[in-house]
Amino acid sequence: MPSPYVKVEKVTDVAAVKNTYKPTHPGLFEVSYAEGDYNSKLVASRPYAKGEIICKVEGITPGPKRYTSVQVGKNDHIELNSDLVFMNHSCDPTVSLDTDTMTVVAVVDLKEGDNLTFFYPSSEWEMDQPFPCWCGSEKCVKNVQGAKFLSKDVMSRYFVTKHIQELLNERDSA
Repeated sequence: MPSPYVKVEKVTDVAAVKNTYKPTHPGLFEVSYAEGDYNSKLVASRPYAKGEIICKVEGITPGPKRYTSVQVGKNDHIELNSDLVFMNHSCDPTVSLDTDTMTVVAVVDLKEGDNLTFFYPSSEWEMDQPFPCWCGSEKCVKNVQGAKFLSKDVMSRYFVTKHIQELLNERDSA
């Protein structure tokens, strides 16, 4: 894995980016670049069965809470330093990002080319950069701010990391 990993946020020349792109997990998944801000996505390079581990999360570094970080404890965040940073949010996710086992797991059967998405509040208590969700899912939470802002009922629909479950329990018992 390259270190430090540089995420291309705004793509103005897709061909040029694709020309220099080297996947961090060849054969497992790759970034599908698109012009504009935050339009790129991570797609499966092969099929995965529901429950299958897609990859171990390795090469991480601790860091502050940022829009690119993932929360791994009540007060701890990491940078993924790989193509995994391109996993977008969905209220109808295709994978779970299990920060307890440091694995990415398929939560549905996936075909080659399918988007790899996870439910951001499953690991994030309070988002650094909240955003409106336009996923179109019947389960859409409309505004992605973090688990802190969602009911226990909504959160029960999703895989949730241990630290988020603990924070939900603390909030709801207060």
